Amino acid sequence: MATAGGGSVGTAAEVRSLEIRELECFLVLAEELHFGRAGDRLYVSQSRVSQLLRSLESRVGARLVDRTSRTVALTPLGHRFLDRLRPAYAELAAAVDDARTAARCVVGELRLGFLGSGNSRMTEALGLLHARHPGAESTVTEVTMADPFGPLRRGEVDAAIVLLPVCEPDLEVGPRFERQPWTLAVSVRHPLAARSALSAEELAECPLIASAEPSPPYWRDHQAPRVTPGGRAVPRGPRVTTLQEGLATAAAGRGGMLLCRPTAETHARKDVAFVPVEGLPPSELALVWPKGGDTALLRAFAEAVADSDPE
Repeated sequence: MATAGGGSVGTAAEVRSLEIRELECFLVLAEELHFGRAGDRLYVSQSRVSQLLRSLESRVGARLVDRTSRTVALTPLGHRFLDRLRPAYAELAAAVDDARTAARCVVGELRLGFLGSGNSRMTEALGLLHARHPGAESTVTEVTMADPFGPLRRGEVDAAIVLLPVCEPDLEVGPRFERQPWTLAVSVRHPLAARSALSAEELAECPLIASAEPSPPYWRDHQAPRVTPGGRAVPRGPRVTTLQEGLATAAAGRGGMLLCRPTAETHARKDVAFVPVEGLPPSELALVWPKGGDTALLRAFAEAVADSDPE
């Protein structure tokens, strides 16, 4: 049935039903004019070459090749088909090669956010990324406690290393970093500062400094739990925007702030004591990015994170 433009309604379906292997077979056979040599180039049997050609000729509706016991030659239609097919196939192959190259080519700049401190696992992963992909560039930006996911949503960073849990439907959670125990940062003048360790139940004796909004409540409560594992209420301390604000607030004696051990070690200061806390689920970081926002560069960095050694 013809359309108003004179084309055939079945044409699109017929094109979609074409097998690339049949076209490849015809192109090779047109060059070799020998079924055996064509089969060798295609790594198939001579009978398979004949089968593919018959299938293509059936789709076309006419013979494309004349073959006798001694000779193989293209029909006039076969010559016309070859003239049209060769550049079209070359263009198709080039498109596939370009897509494959783009998928494998790791270039450009990765804008990476991090929460708290740029730990050695992150810097090692960045080093691996640059060693493996010299065309890649990277910049690092600290994200705040008060707005850990905002830079991702605003497009300010491509990915960020943030504290779990992450329960955001528009964000993808990738490789996780090793779990770390918690410490409580308090003023050196605080009664708990001289302790070698604390139980999680003793957090009920110290107001906990928490991140300010717009950080999600569930995320804030993970850093500054409202109750101990045994159900005792934990007093609420001031809310802060950044890690440095939190440390300064703790140093001023206005409360304690829970930090993972590597962050505590990185931010050691004379007016703050870091006391290990036992009995809390461990702290854990993960690489996070917007859903649908993964790129070859981001995947390469995620692989580098997975391949890097724990701290």
